Amino acid sequence: MWADESTFYQIYPLGLCGAPNENDGVRVPRLRRIAAWAGYLQGLGVDAVLLNPVFESSVHGYDTRDLRCVDCRLGGNEDLAYVVSVLHEHGIRVVLDAVFNHVGREFWAFRDLREHGWDSRYRDWFITNFDGDSAYGDGFWYEGWEGAYDLVKLNLRNPEVADYLLDTVRFWRSEFGIDGLRLDVAYLLDHEFLRRLRALANELSGQPVFGAPGSDATFPLIGEMLHGDYSQLVNDDMLHSCTNYECYKGLYSSFNSRNMFEIAHSLHRQFGSDPWCIYQGLHLLSFVDNHDVTRIASILSDPACVRPAYGLLFGMPGIPCLYYGSEWGEPGQKGGGDDWPLRPAFEEPRPNALTAWISRLATTRTAREADGSLAPAARALCYGAYRNVQIASEQLLFERACDDVRVLVAVNAAASPATVSAGELAGRFVDVLAEGSCGTVPVVELSGALELGPYETRYLLAC
Repeated sequence: MWADESTFYQIYPLGLCGAPNENDGVRVPRLRRIAAWAGYLQGLGVDAVLLNPVFESSVHGYDTRDLRCVDCRLGGNEDLAYVVSVLHEHGIRVVLDAVFNHVGREFWAFRDLREHGWDSRYRDWFITNFDGDSAYGDGFWYEGWEGAYDLVKLNLRNPEVADYLLDTVRFWRSEFGIDGLRLDVAYLLDHEFLRRLRALANELSGQPVFGAPGSDATFPLIGEMLHGDYSQLVNDDMLHSCTNYECYKGLYSSFNSRNMFEIAHSLHRQFGSDPWCIYQGLHLLSFVDNHDVTRIASILSDPACVRPAYGLLFGMPGIPCLYYGSEWGEPGQKGGGDDWPLRPAFEEPRPNALTAWISRLATTRTAREADGSLAPAARALCYGAYRNVQIASEQLLFERACDDVRVLVAVNAAASPATVSAGELAGRFVDVLAEGSCGTVPVVELSGALELGPYETRYLLAC
């Protein structure tokens, strides 16, 4: 699947494009700002853009009013179609955030229910009880998302609701030419609905809208999972992938506590070769931050660890996803009454040395040969098995091996140089992330030890 060989870039459009925090009813084509970033994203090494909610809502996008109209604060449907077409021209696919668990109180069908009560033909689109009342005095009780009653839960077991949502996905595909979906709060979605959605995704995968004829046209479904057994939803019948929150926590926590054993344990538990390792062969969406959590530059107790944190992200199994602005170290602290501080506006990108480092990591992970196939190191990083080689409090050495290709990933989380020793470090290696004279990649000869500079990450491809 193309997503397994991609670097994703997550954008919260209402934030990046500088939309008002509340819907003012004024139509402004702010969404087109994203199209102006296409060249920058291509140069960064991005293969797919994930757009958080873009459809008509009252406040933050997850309180949807209409799933088939772009939020007026961002423009109109033609503006989203334009953005997708420009990104496609730059070789970048587009995945939309599908909010199918709940809608806002101003959603057209729920407005009808509020107006007509028991007599509304949409009464069973939601989970209601007319023996009680809501906090808003509607004359009936309804289920909200995890107790938030401005987010009205849809009844996905109602075939009419499921059909409406599946037809909405078909509309998005035909109207905008999108390439996949991110499923909001996938852990709450009805499993039978997910099976029907997967059948539709399989159908759409045979109708390519991107790339050359015969290229991979898979329509991936990537679910938001916070906890639990990911394989309950990520399988051949439901989702292709999901968010890897376990390793997200292990990433920043290992650097903050100077304890690389934590992330090493999580990675082995998930992707190792022992029979009890639970996610072998799965490609989970990995990240150091997103629109719901404190940004990596703000959560790390030692800001210099941001470089090795990204080095680890791109070296470990999974599909790496960047959150807009974090690639140049944008701060952002979760807390207070809302998450808008995590979702700032930018007129244009602000690349710096950190951005260049991340671009190097991204292009290394997806480098291609002349025939279009993945380069050897990229193949190991995208598909290779995981094995811990050497673990210390502030250093981690692990192996990614695929067929006859082997890459060693070495990470130093310390402010001082460190030496990592292991039998696997004996031999000749291509120092993949380094650049020699005239742009060549240097080859190093090691005899069982590797010197790492402060906060350094090395990818070593065995010759």
